[in-house]
Amino acid sequence: MTLLLRCRQMMTLLIVVAATACFADDANIRTIHAQPSYVVSTKQVELAVTELGGHMAPVTFFRDSDKPVRPYYVSPWQDEKPLAMPAPVLVPLRGDFFCMSFGGNSDEVAGEKHPPHGEIVGAKWKHVGTKKSGDVTTLTMSIDTQVRRGRVTKELSLIEAQNVIYSRHTIDGFAGRVPLGHHATLAMPDKEGSVRLAASPFRFGMTYPGTFSDPKQREYQSLLPGAKWTTLTKVPATWKGEPDADLTKLPARQGYADLIQLVNEPWEKTNGPAWMTATFTEAGYLWFSLKDPAVLSSTVFWIENHGRHGHPWNGRNNCLGLEDVTAHFADGLAASTRENILSKEGIVTSIELKASQPTTVNYIQGAVKIPDGFEMVKTLEFAPGQVTFVSTTGKRVIVSVRHEFLKTGKL
Repeated sequence: MTLLLRCRQMMTLLIVVAATACFADDANIRTIHAQPSYVVSTKQVELAVTELGGHMAPVTFFRDSDKPVRPYYVSPWQDEKPLAMPAPVLVPLRGDFFCMSFGGNSDEVAGEKHPPHGEIVGAKWKHVGTKKSGDVTTLTMSIDTQVRRGRVTKELSLIEAQNVIYSRHTIDGFAGRVPLGHHATLAMPDKEGSVRLAASPFRFGMTYPGTFSDPKQREYQSLLPGAKWTTLTKVPATWKGEPDADLTKLPARQGYADLIQLVNEPWEKTNGPAWMTATFTEAGYLWFSLKDPAVLSSTVFWIENHGRHGHPWNGRNNCLGLEDVTAHFADGLAASTRENILSKEGIVTSIELKASQPTTVNYIQGAVKIPDGFEMVKTLEFAPGQVTFVSTTGKRVIVSVRHEFLKTGKL
């Protein structure tokens, strides 16, 4: 019996060693654009997530084709000599990252002083594991916070034969209201009007009601503060007599940085998820996001076209944030949890977290190759396990997307 017991103990030890070795292989950490990053991939997609801040980029879609697609932005200072940054989020700044509390957070609230977009975007995440189940591969990371104590778990999943990323963030242990959301940021080409934007139906849009880009900080904005409108094609400009801006055609107005917010119509009214698309006409693809507007009620546009000249921007930044959030613009915890210009319109700008009940945020992003003459998206049609992208010119592209994940959290 003693010999049998020792054999069993030895087998258990070997299993533990093997599992540990497998976990180490799964971690697959590489330094990419100056940041240690965890990497996960399928034949179609490879994505990297920074250990610092959990920023997702670079992402390569259609990696098995002769024209792979890399839509996400990586800040231009990443491969330069490191310098002190005004905020931790700027150190790894790239691609998509989950924010909580979303926004600048300039004011302390009930003893809490959060850094811009929350401590989770500038602190180290831990790799929990990478696993494959059927055709789904999932990278899991987590972070424990200090300003408001709790844990956030990040799950990023890829499905074989799809160019789609399924994100799930689970928020445990937190209590109280908070603005939160995704900060998806795309790299922009230099050619004016070469990216065409389209959004699902929205109640209204509004430009930031205050000074978003402060000339005292060598920053400049071009859209009229606090203007309210109902179409992206006619957004009032700052200067009297200037024509309205058409935000469906970007980049535009070089030398300026602007912020606007769209308030999405509910799922019940549109009979499907809320969506956002950016069609890169000359590159032959579109990027899209899907969400449940009951969880992420708005989309904030950060339109950055060489409009900031202080450190670290130095007038060289050209990117587009399409940020699906529940928040008051990018002002942070104080403005989003108190009465504000949006809450007076009945718009929810923060989410109530309960320590006894986890909160989950499900989100989908992806890329689609488009045919010649597609131009831009007119609408999306949803069927079980698939989405049809319908263009303004009548072109139709059908792709496999398990959009049911937004409600169920399951793949």
